[in-house]
Amino acid sequence: MCGIVGYIGKADATSVLINGLRRLEYRGYDSAGLAILDGDRVLISKSPGKVANLKEQTRLAWSPELCHRVGTGIAHTRWATHGPPTEVNAHPHLDQSEDIALVHNGIIENYRPIRARLEGIGHHFYSETDTEVLAHLIGECDKGDLFQAVCDALHQVKGTFGIAVLSAREPGKIITARRGSPIVIGVGDGETIIASDASAIVAHTQRVVYLDDNDIAIVTADSVEIRDLNNVPVTREIAELGIDAAAAEKGGFGHFMLKEIHEQPESLGNAIRGRLDMDLGSSVLAGMGTSPRDLAELNRVVLVGCGTSLHAGLVGEYAFEDMADVHAEVEQAAEFRYRNPLLGSRDFVIAISQSGETADTLAAVREAKQKGAFVMSLCNVVGSTIARETGRGVYLHAGPEISVASTKAFTSQVAVLLMMALKLGRGRRLSLDEGNRFAKEIEAIPALVGRVILQSARIAELAKEYYQAQHAFFIGRGPMYPVALEGALKLKEISYIHAEGYHAAELKHGPIALLEKGTPIIALACDIPGKDKTLGNIEECRARGARILGIITEGDDEAAEYMDDYIAIPRSNALVSTIPAVVALQLFAYHVANLRGCEIDQPRNLAKSVTVE
Repeated sequence: MCGIVGYIGKADATSVLINGLRRLEYRGYDSAGLAILDGDRVLISKSPGKVANLKEQTRLAWSPELCHRVGTGIAHTRWATHGPPTEVNAHPHLDQSEDIALVHNGIIENYRPIRARLEGIGHHFYSETDTEVLAHLIGECDKGDLFQAVCDALHQVKGTFGIAVLSAREPGKIITARRGSPIVIGVGDGETIIASDASAIVAHTQRVVYLDDNDIAIVTADSVEIRDLNNVPVTREIAELGIDAAAAEKGGFGHFMLKEIHEQPESLGNAIRGRLDMDLGSSVLAGMGTSPRDLAELNRVVLVGCGTSLHAGLVGEYAFEDMADVHAEVEQAAEFRYRNPLLGSRDFVIAISQSGETADTLAAVREAKQKGAFVMSLCNVVGSTIARETGRGVYLHAGPEISVASTKAFTSQVAVLLMMALKLGRGRRLSLDEGNRFAKEIEAIPALVGRVILQSARIAELAKEYYQAQHAFFIGRGPMYPVALEGALKLKEISYIHAEGYHAAELKHGPIALLEKGTPIIALACDIPGKDKTLGNIEECRARGARILGIITEGDDEAAEYMDDYIAIPRSNALVSTIPAVVALQLFAYHVANLRGCEIDQPRNLAKSVTVE
């Protein structure tokens, strides 16, 4: 959530900042603003709503000549926490003297007592935000050295932050720091770009430096000097982004979500390619950092995540228990550290996060490491905090995912979890022949998904029968139960239809009371173990007038007879079939939301990366 961009160099800072904010729009926000340094004055432009509003306001307020001569600035997209999304609450915020400007991601938990103390010595605040308090605190600490002032202020705050600060009294530099909220610095030729997400940097340079928690950097156009909050120099290596700027464009599709759904045969191919060993009937996942002995001695697998990543972990739970004969459980990352989990050295904790910055999942990683567990990560973002802190893991290679609603990252997560289960199974009880058969099933996933995507036009027609619904229920059994949860999440995220996912057996334990004539039931009735029980649940729904949309296996005429409408997916292993099934539901959710005229890529109130607890 929220986005930071900072620039110092020879280019028009205003244009660089606006374009950077546009590339961060997918993160979710409700206001935007920027500050530029023109000689000895800080100029601010802020606006509620979209970046386009900010651009127009800036165009009207600042002359082209002014913008062309200014090469230093900071900018922000805000997702409202403290106070509504108004111009006065938007970032950047100024200190009391109005010489220092600050943008901030995160939450300052003790801002109220600090605000009261500053008000007691004459400070006046305009906004309801915690961020303005931090700006005033830095100003109060400033005795002629902006870097030291930021250090002194940050020693007094509790909470999380990713910040960028500039001062009219010290032109030619930006101070940036992080604790719990990502900051990446792009190193260009005579220019330096600061951002909370590499998407804002990729158009300028591929060379980046990632800050660690409690790092603070002095950034100029030609240098990046990093220290810790005690003013001790630290070294951070320059890394290569490896992201194609064109990947963050729509490429002719109406929405990023539709583009990313269509990219899944390619993204799944990238996740799988080179990671299957057909001779051994296993997978090659070097990033796990495990030996066969390590795998054989594992006692338990614990998967932690939030939202879509949690649903991927639920599929993984079935895979690890079915394939590897090892106890597996899934934990909601937000609860993990607060319930004092029982963990030991033989427990294998897998942290799942598309962004690699999810605050709750990062906290779970730190708790698991503290308790001596074997910890690794599944992330899509190279250099992300979770990937770096675990030190071992598997990258998804799904490419940039711009739409807030995750599609290709989810399917890549599931594919990687299936390969991990295969590797673990071959190290325990799975025979060579069984492993080889499952490896071939995984290898076929991109083609299976491609066949589902070819049905997009037909799914769009089916969506016309359902898009006016106010409620919908998704049901499934076995590994299709987490698919039902994910399908319901996708529909509610982007169409704003109230949708719930249930294990099919739970319907008669309460939810069936909500069924009315015409209520949509989206039933995962693929030809896998438990299908006959699901068909029985469908009969119960039909008897109460519900309308049934089934996800069934190609050629399953028996299941088709139970449905009012159906989408057929190719036949495959029960675990593998979760991926084409969820792609069908992604397309269904997309076409429903499109018919409803919703803002699909940036649904209201949602953010791509949740970096606060």
